[in-house]
Amino acid sequence: MRLHVHRWGSGPNVVLVHGVLLGGREAWRAQRPLTERWTLLAPDRLGHGKSPDGVQDFEVDAELIAEQVLGEPAHLVGLSYGAIVAMFAAARRPEMVRTLTVVEPPASGVVRGNEVVDAWDAELRKFLEGPLDDPQEVFKAFFPLAGVPLPVPDPVPGTLGRGARALIGMRPPGDADLPLDLLASADFPMLAVTGGHRPEYEIIADEIAARSGARRAVVPGMGHLVPDTGKPFNMRLESFFNHGQ
Repeated sequence: MRLHVHRWGSGPNVVLVHGVLLGGREAWRAQRPLTERWTLLAPDRLGHGKSPDGVQDFEVDAELIAEQVLGEPAHLVGLSYGAIVAMFAAARRPEMVRTLTVVEPPASGVVRGNEVVDAWDAELRKFLEGPLDDPQEVFKAFFPLAGVPLPVPDPVPGTLGRGARALIGMRPPGDADLPLDLLASADFPMLAVTGGHRPEYEIIADEIAARSGARRAVVPGMGHLVPDTGKPFNMRLESFFNHGQ
């Protein structure tokens, strides 16, 4: 299966791995100013954008991105479910990763036993089992759970409708056994970013940072949609790309 990859700009490569609902073109719209200095490569994961249909699975997506997109060294950035994908991809091809940035990864398995995160994980798993056929009903249930600070769209654009269908039946993010030991021993620096809106994401990111050696940052203002803060997130990214800080 070949992933469709959007490409913008010129300069060193930055691979942007989107989360759920939106494909690569839509999820990273606020990062377009970076194209003045960077080449942005935004793959559509399976079931999104212009890529083929497929059940969302972080390990499958990671293999496809590692083999098809990380053809040369790049800064790797992942959002939400895509952050889990990015961590697995980086572990598969660490020699192709300059820096790794993970944004709001819902990897609840890293803190299994934490009451707050376990309760949230149980809600998410119940939601992912469905059945919810109406995209608007999907969004009404999912937006508060994920921390998406947007109204439910009416009507639902085609891209979002496809993303909603890809949610139901996906492999739960809490199943991820993150390769944190491999990431901790890798040569590239790592950054874990959250939006400061839900304790679950903060707990998870803190644990990832503690076990991998990743730096931590909080970029508030858009809840789970941290990249949509635009300039604040972009400045944090570029600082990390340029200085590893």
